[in-house]
Amino acid sequence: MSASPGLNATHDPQLRSWVASANAGGDFPLQNLPFAAFRRAGTGEAFRGGVAIGDQVLDLGALHAAAPFTGAAAQALGACCAPALNALMGLGTGPASALRAALSAALRTDAAQQGLLQRLLVPQGECEYRVAADVGDFTDFYASIHHATTVGRQFRPDSPLLPNYKWVPIAYHGRASSVRVSGFDFHRPWGQLSPKGATQPFLAPSRRLDYELEVGIFVGRGNALGTRVPLQEAEEHIFGLCLLNDWSARDIQGWEYQPLGPFLAKNFATTVSPWVVTLEALAPFRAPFTRPAGEPAVLDYLDGEGVRRGGAFDITLEVYLQTPRMRAAGVAAQRLSQSNLRDAWWTPAQMLTHHTVNGCNLAPGDLLGTGTQSGPQPEQGGSLLELSAGGAQPIALPGGEQRTFLEDGDRVTLRGFCAREGCVRIGFGEAAGTVLPAVPLAGGRLRGRGQ
Repeated sequence: MSASPGLNATHDPQLRSWVASANAGGDFPLQNLPFAAFRRAGTGEAFRGGVAIGDQVLDLGALHAAAPFTGAAAQALGACCAPALNALMGLGTGPASALRAALSAALRTDAAQQGLLQRLLVPQGECEYRVAADVGDFTDFYASIHHATTVGRQFRPDSPLLPNYKWVPIAYHGRASSVRVSGFDFHRPWGQLSPKGATQPFLAPSRRLDYELEVGIFVGRGNALGTRVPLQEAEEHIFGLCLLNDWSARDIQGWEYQPLGPFLAKNFATTVSPWVVTLEALAPFRAPFTRPAGEPAVLDYLDGEGVRRGGAFDITLEVYLQTPRMRAAGVAAQRLSQSNLRDAWWTPAQMLTHHTVNGCNLAPGDLLGTGTQSGPQPEQGGSLLELSAGGAQPIALPGGEQRTFLEDGDRVTLRGFCAREGCVRIGFGEAAGTVLPAVPLAGGRLRGRGQ
């Protein structure tokens, strides 16, 4: 394995688990061990912390009752008994790392604790999940220059990027209350529309509903109001990453976003994957943070040897679409695009540092989104807005179907994984959701399905 910051015994590609499914090449080998908040589906059990190992979930709440660990690992395990993982995230990277190391040792082939842990495994197919943390605040960045350029070109062909884009990590404050875990199905949103040629806006369901292929960043240890997190300490404040889909109503957005930015076009639903992959698990997949020659230099507070050497992450991101007709015919979801987080214009550490440079306080469990992650090629767009060229170029699907934007019944699934020679592949699971028909204005409360 090539040298990379933060490598330790838990990353050894030769490690194998006594959980046979963990050795079968899926998302959750022993080298991953992502965290989630789960319970057995269809029960009144309280949610509690769990760790994915193969196709199983290790019940950390039940494990804590057995008191198998000591020191920092025991402290972190105790924080996993709560219905959400904010307390674990708030302990910082040290205790979380100690717990990960203890779990790695206990799950390895021939581990002395196999008998204890084996009784505490729950098949993932029998589990339901909630968002891993109680999200107090949600901030969505705009960190893909390829996405910003492609979308900007649709409105400003001669100058797609605004003057500040290459200098400052652009973001807006989203709506934390509508963040939901994978499997949440939501109704098509209403809003004001003003299509080309209209003399005045009107209220209607969105006609240009879209997804956004993003990565979510869960804040770990927080910072006090009025303090800053310097870049060299930023990753000590990041617990881990997940998949994130910030669903977007492009027609509502186009009418409302000036002069203050997104509002109703973005706050009706945001979907995250249940599993949070720690930065420690991602250590073998770090990449240098680089910019093409001739681009502006990063300002000093966002620059440093550590971020230049390995601040980016080599994470392959994919989006799949399955229409109602495809489901009825038993046709698998079609992959629409594939991109990589390493192409982002800013790293997770830079986003967090910039977020606090004015003294803004972040709290454990706060969620940052990277913004839509698109690649340099046209087929690597992270949204339908890009792939369909604003609706001008329909996307061909199996059975003769086409899409420019999402239709009712469409199911979108995000997936992500890391793969590198000499390393064991790890994954993020999935973030999926289905578009339900708009509820008539007289229909009362809008109810989505799922947690």
